[in-house]
Amino acid sequence: MRVTGAELLEVRLTLMEPFASSAGPRSERRILLLRVRGEEGLEGWGECVAGETPAYSPETTETAWLVLTEFILPSVVGREILGPEEILAPVSWVQGHSMAKAAVEMAYWDLQGQESGVPLWELLGGSGDAVPVACAVGLQPSREALLERIEAALERGYSAVKLKIEPGREAEIAGAARDRFPDASLAVDANGAYAGRDGSRLEALDRLGLLWIEQPLGRMDFLGHARLQKKLRTPICLDESIGSPEELRLALELGSCGAVSVKPGLLGGHRVARELHDICRDRGIPVRCGGMLESGIGRAHNLALTTLPGFTLPGDISESRRYWIRDIVTPEFELRDGRMRPPSAAGIGVAPDLAYIREHAVRRAEFGVNE
Repeated sequence: MRVTGAELLEVRLTLMEPFASSAGPRSERRILLLRVRGEEGLEGWGECVAGETPAYSPETTETAWLVLTEFILPSVVGREILGPEEILAPVSWVQGHSMAKAAVEMAYWDLQGQESGVPLWELLGGSGDAVPVACAVGLQPSREALLERIEAALERGYSAVKLKIEPGREAEIAGAARDRFPDASLAVDANGAYAGRDGSRLEALDRLGLLWIEQPLGRMDFLGHARLQKKLRTPICLDESIGSPEELRLALELGSCGAVSVKPGLLGGHRVARELHDICRDRGIPVRCGGMLESGIGRAHNLALTTLPGFTLPGDISESRRYWIRDIVTPEFELRDGRMRPPSAAGIGVAPDLAYIREHAVRRAEFGVNE
């Protein structure tokens, strides 16, 4: 199929409530949305998950806009593409910028689904079954506020609750949660905020019966993670450390983790995400889908991927109402008995609300798009 045009939009959406992690608080999201157009009026959508600042990743909204508009999209539009795996071939010389690349690759997966008339989960090799969903709870100003957020998530029916932690507060946060909710499925996420000297603090969490401890140490500290994992019964779930199949193989060879968080929007798209899934499944390592505070477009992509058989841990998919007063897709995503079922319609299965998107757009770039 030939890519006849592309439209890149930056939209600014306010979160339902501020979301804080060790990387800092967020109350607004600057999201890049990409619409690619194929033949016969078909179109596919992708989302760039880069954050506003380089606190989580070197990529930001600004770097992604630059790379997409100056290098990637001008090289892709007008080309005949045989499949989603090939769309980035013209820009294989571009080093890094996997989040920007992912927006393009994932948009073409949606376009391919539209052309084939099948849902994205089927194209990816998933089952289409409902999947368990976790709710991520950010850092809270008080113990009472934390427990209220956890209780609300459990009452809503989430299969698990993942708590953000930071050095010096891990026992306060996770301990209070376990004391109040002794039977709940709980996990914690440090976003790499700890160092090797903090090992005893993290080891103290082992008694709490957590599902996993996510990314306790820095991104490149594979040896530190391996040493820590040897001391823990609780699986370490690597997230930021895993940006490629090579990094995953290194982590598994060293014994740095017992689980892996896979984020297609971080990794460069579905092709790499599926490769990581396959490696983990062959090694018996459980996989989960991580979240990046996506809109409904990114959420639809994540949900389709999560139906692959290796995704056995609850993912950070969350229903639309968890983060947004109003999502940018219809229908919005809803939870049913702690699970979410991917749409059965073609492609990502939901319709982006173009009028609402443009109402919240602050800049826009077009490449061969005829309105």
